[in-house]
Amino acid sequence: MLVILVLLYSPEGIEALCSAVGVDHTDVRMLMLAWKMNAEKQGYFTQDEWHIGLKALRVDTIGKLKKRLSNLKEEVMKPENFENFYLYAFRYCLTEEKQKSIDIESICILLDLVLGSQFRPQVDTFTEYLKIQNEYKVINMDQWTNFFRFCKEISFPDLENYDTTEAWSLVLDNYVEWMKEKAKLAAA
Repeated sequence: MLVILVLLYSPEGIEALCSAVGVDHTDVRMLMLAWKMNAEKQGYFTQDEWHIGLKALRVDTIGKLKKRLSNLKEEVMKPENFENFYLYAFRYCLTEEKQKSIDIESICILLDLVLGSQFRPQVDTFTEYLKIQNEYKVINMDQWTNFFRFCKEISFPDLENYDTTEAWSLVLDNYVEWMKEKAKLAAA
């Protein structure tokens, strides 16, 4: 345990931890570890978060943590945990006090990281749309949450059950309109 704490509180901190467990800091498992530890600040674990997290993971050595990281994805992907993880991922990326939204470039990366393995076509087309549109510079929590709901509920790519009279974020209405225009052009 002492070795882990020395790594964690060294100036290199999370980078040293990543190196010790053989995981890149951009690997989704590091975000999953932060979720499990309920870390409040990106790229940093407080001593309390660290101790509570290790206890929750039932690990006390780097070797055990490394092994547990490989199994953490299974835990996160359980339906009863995934939505909580998805919402956490957004909050975790709010790096400034009173920040309520995340820039489009970061959102595209985060969507790929968090939802890409489950909803690849939706994530790919939505991030494509976000990168070419000019109306939105940021995404807020409501829009983030709505996209997850969209992925779970809307038939894709036909979008047949998408109803614009329902309470969807305007960014999703615009995305669906863009998708339909794109489909018309492809069919012509």
